[in-house]
Amino acid sequence: MNVQPVLVTGVGGGVGGVGRAVLERLHAKGVPVRALVHHDDGRASALRAMSGVEVVVGDLTRGADVVEALADCRRAYFGMSVSPVYLEAATTVAAAARAGGRLELLVSISQMTVSQMDLTSDTESHQQRLHWLAEHVLDWSGVPVVHVRPTVFMENPLFARVAVASILRDSTIRLPFGSARTSPVAAADVAEAIASLLLDPAPTSGRVYELTGARSRDMATIAAEFSTALGRAVTYVDVPYEEWLEHDLKTQDLPPHVFEHIATMARLHGENRYDRATNDVAELLGRPPLGFDSLIRNTPALQS
Repeated sequence: MNVQPVLVTGVGGGVGGVGRAVLERLHAKGVPVRALVHHDDGRASALRAMSGVEVVVGDLTRGADVVEALADCRRAYFGMSVSPVYLEAATTVAAAARAGGRLELLVSISQMTVSQMDLTSDTESHQQRLHWLAEHVLDWSGVPVVHVRPTVFMENPLFARVAVASILRDSTIRLPFGSARTSPVAAADVAEAIASLLLDPAPTSGRVYELTGARSRDMATIAAEFSTALGRAVTYVDVPYEEWLEHDLKTQDLPPHVFEHIATMARLHGENRYDRATNDVAELLGRPPLGFDSLIRNTPALQS
């Protein structure tokens, strides 16, 4: 492994805090890390307090900021929160990495939905289309890139906010999935997989890793998993999609772009588009993927 710093973006937030978790795993291995943060706030100050972590404040859509962040780096992780400027950021990173000509590996987080899409696809969210385009831009750039495509995160608002809210209210999971199956993946598994790729002494670019939970199952089965972990009965309630949008998702006060993305994910779940399972997590990490008990352990409201 080279002594040059590894650039990690998206360390300030996002579903499951994948960027921050990647940074922490690299730091634990004694790897120097450069963290690109968008805001110089308390989170940035906490990073500066970590020995071996360099903090750069910048914007992923500003070429000068990205060039500065990539300077002297041979490896980098690109990820950012759901955003209308996602494609602009990915394109800026691709252009800066190509111009620099020093990267030997760029690990980019995407979405597993991309594997079902083509240029004529029109049923996905705007964010999912941005991911599809971003993958193509990164590939066209010629930068040595590895795409990591998680399926839906356990920490996605569908589960960590909407489902948790109904569990706390009346021990139900209210989602419009019908009998469709899904295989949510833990953000911790995704971060560990990305870190393992960045630490690989002989990385192979051009790979795509599709990360899922251990198995695909319906929501009644997932409700039973919550029941076992919580020690009390939790039942799945299949809610009509439009009713769910009005009474469950709109109460989460999400920004319009994020709302449209989450609403689309729920609709695609109902169409059984998330009935997928791979062995990529186990192959990368040498252990089975985490289950929903990990989400419960990290959700204090469910502990009472």
